[in-house]
Amino acid sequence: MLPLALVLAFLLTPVLEIYVIIQVGQVIGGWPTVALLLAESLIGGWIVRREGRRAWRALTATFQRGDVPDRELADGALILVGGVLLLTPGFVTDVFGFLFVLPFTRPLVRRLLTRYAARRVRVAGARAGVFPPGLGDLGFGAPQAQPRPGGPVVRGEVVHDEDAPPTARS
Repeated sequence: MLPLALVLAFLLTPVLEIYVIIQVGQVIGGWPTVALLLAESLIGGWIVRREGRRAWRALTATFQRGDVPDRELADGALILVGGVLLLTPGFVTDVFGFLFVLPFTRPLVRRLLTRYAARRVRVAGARAGVFPPGLGDLGFGAPQAQPRPGGPVVRGEVVHDEDAPPTARS
């Protein structure tokens, strides 16, 4: 299902962007539309640069404290994706880019994506029978005992005889 959604998104996004650009151009004119697209890209690039530096400082500070940088890595990834969306010409991708990059909307997007990822992990684990249901936030539990291969189990002890001469191999 997800690959089909990605293919449709990559095919329909340019069509939607062109449609929105044409509609905005009809309302405000051609040159103002081009100027607005350029201004959005410049402002977006400046915000990405500022937030990227801030995220880098937070990431290095977290490493220096010895903590796990889960939030900082998620913020860095969102800033990276938001920067790509902001530099892509179009109004629709700019809206999503600003949602990913702006410091007051990024935590909301991070929480939504974290919940979505946790739900996908639970569903995939339940479908595969890997994780016991209901254990942990993401469905992770204690490791299951590995199934034994068929046949009898012979208990014994390994004895290393260091004094024995090496046997000739044929």
